[in-house]
Amino acid sequence: MIEVIDVHKSFGELQVLRGVNLSVEKGESMTVIGGSGSGKSVLLKHIIGLLFPDKGRVIVDGQSLNDLDEYGLNELRKKFGMLFQMAALFDSLTVWENVGFSLKQHTNLSDKEIRKIATEKLALVGLKDVEDKMPAELSGGMKKRVGLARAICMDAAIILYDEPTTGLDPIAADAINDLIVDLRKKLGVTSVTITHDMHSAYKISDRIAMLYKGEILEIGTPDQIRNTMNPIVHQFITGSAVGPITAE
Repeated sequence: MIEVIDVHKSFGELQVLRGVNLSVEKGESMTVIGGSGSGKSVLLKHIIGLLFPDKGRVIVDGQSLNDLDEYGLNELRKKFGMLFQMAALFDSLTVWENVGFSLKQHTNLSDKEIRKIATEKLALVGLKDVEDKMPAELSGGMKKRVGLARAICMDAAIILYDEPTTGLDPIAADAINDLIVDLRKKLGVTSVTITHDMHSAYKISDRIAMLYKGEILEIGTPDQIRNTMNPIVHQFITGSAVGPITAE
């Protein structure tokens, strides 16, 4: 479903991606781990076509993003849903208007029809009777759920999760992990998650890839990553201050 082939990206003198190779199968849940500033968010932006590589290619569902014009990119992006790190809800819109925002932008459906779909998607993420609430009335966990309902509102084939458990208490975070797993089973979506939360990574992933200094250092199943012999990966997943990675 997604192929990242020898992708390099620099911003001025700063080289962020140094030849990233990553393949994500249809229906797979792939998680990319790595420290702050390792290039995880930059990689995610390449996958959705918000950034383009200086060298290399990104192929999504058989289409090379490098070869698409603006119309083609916009059409391809409709296959994506995204859960942003801090949910990124519109403060001035109600919950159902937030969830149905993409439908309002890209379809001719009436508000009544959009609200009905939004209500159905909210139910999928475990929320009921919140359609008319404003984001300010929601807890952090509820905001994430609304963001997730928005991500699936147009029946996305691919969902990108940007630090989905950041800012949540452990119980709310684990509830989001359960939702990610449940939605994948129910909807069959392909998922790419970036996180440094190893509890989350182990729970939601088919495979985990470690991004370090702009390259994929190791990739494997959760058990393979847990039992890695690579000292850099081992230090990161155990959260040890002692090892080859130095705190910045």
